[in-house]
Amino acid sequence: MTPVSPPRTPAAAPGAAHRLAALAADALGGPLPFRLRTWDGTESGPADAPVVVVRSRRALRRLLWEPGELGLAQAYVTGELDVEGDLGTALRTMWSAARDRGLGAPRLSLTDRARALREAARLGVVGPPPAPPASQARLRGRLHSRTRDRAAISHHYDLSNDFYRLLLDETMAYSCGYWLRDDADFTPADAQRAKLELICRKLGLAPGARLLDIGCGWGSLTLYAAAEHGAHVTAVTLAREQAAHVREQVRARGLEDRVEVLCQDYRDIAGGGYDAVSTVEMGEHVGDAEYPAFTAALHRLVRPLGRVFVQQMSRGAVAPGGGAFIEAYIAPDMHMRPVGDTVALLEGAGLEVRSVESLREHYVRTIDAWHRTLEERWDDFVKLVGEETARVWRLYLVGGALAFEERRMGVDQILAVRPGTDGGAGLPPTPAAWYDGLDRP
Repeated sequence: MTPVSPPRTPAAAPGAAHRLAALAADALGGPLPFRLRTWDGTESGPADAPVVVVRSRRALRRLLWEPGELGLAQAYVTGELDVEGDLGTALRTMWSAARDRGLGAPRLSLTDRARALREAARLGVVGPPPAPPASQARLRGRLHSRTRDRAAISHHYDLSNDFYRLLLDETMAYSCGYWLRDDADFTPADAQRAKLELICRKLGLAPGARLLDIGCGWGSLTLYAAAEHGAHVTAVTLAREQAAHVREQVRARGLEDRVEVLCQDYRDIAGGGYDAVSTVEMGEHVGDAEYPAFTAALHRLVRPLGRVFVQQMSRGAVAPGGGAFIEAYIAPDMHMRPVGDTVALLEGAGLEVRSVESLREHYVRTIDAWHRTLEERWDDFVKLVGEETARVWRLYLVGGALAFEERRMGVDQILAVRPGTDGGAGLPPTPAAWYDGLDRP
């Protein structure tokens, strides 16, 4: 008698995680460097890797319509996609895999696209494009027109003074600090005051000197130069919230006779003859085509033998800086270039560049300090601006610190002089005095 075989049990269909991992591996040209967990509870990928959690099919729909960095950012800030554990470790793992294994952005053939669409249909993610998150910038008008620039600046800097008071230290300096020591007693506020003192020394400020501070932020340099060096400062910002804060601090500190605050575009600054001009991390917002006119304005506004100080973020010569997420959520219309290109533009305007100092490692520490504050006071931030905006800032700070750490971005202090009629610069041959005794906690 021939034995009867038991009926076959159909093999279980692979879960969403396995399907997605296979699809992504084909598109990227290699296996995913992280473990994937999907909404159906299935997992795929190396057990000891960071875990990326896809909580909703909507996250995949975003990637269908916005493949790459922007779609991933949209899914993360809405909470449709998350990372289990440390976000910085996960981003570092992904960047490392992209470099070491040559993983790149998907380059899909028509066949690949058809297959991906069929798989998306099986997973139930095909549909109309989801609306962009509320925190994403929506700018209109001609690039770098005055109206559009004002809207771009307002998107980031007018979030609220209460938010920045919560994030920053008491100096309200929203730029790279100068970390003179590694010990715990040297605080983020000490690093900012050291930076402010160094800027004032590089500018050679003395009592009565006229300083134009373009893009003054919340007034950290303006107030420091007026109070500690006796300078007469004209502070310029496009952000209404910033202007209101600086005016309030000027009144509170009794500096009305030394500080004037203007809420206007740098292109509308009248007059000139300033002894010194500073612009701290504002040049990134100027735009590529507009930067020659910006450097020409710096030359026009400072007197002969006057000094111009530019602290500005840069990108690597070959590595990217900024990116779709930064430009959509943090600094719309920003432009970064290699530092050498900025030096050439300053000199092309007739200024003589005398000093360039990189602060790249200092920015890693500065951003790490802001990120610690964000995580330690997470509930306060969520209550103030909502969870979506808080997640935007978590991704921004973690990703930014990693970009500086890996030399995809830099930040530099550039000191230039408008030469005198005889071609002289009016500067000592060595800048050692800038740093003497600077280590003051």
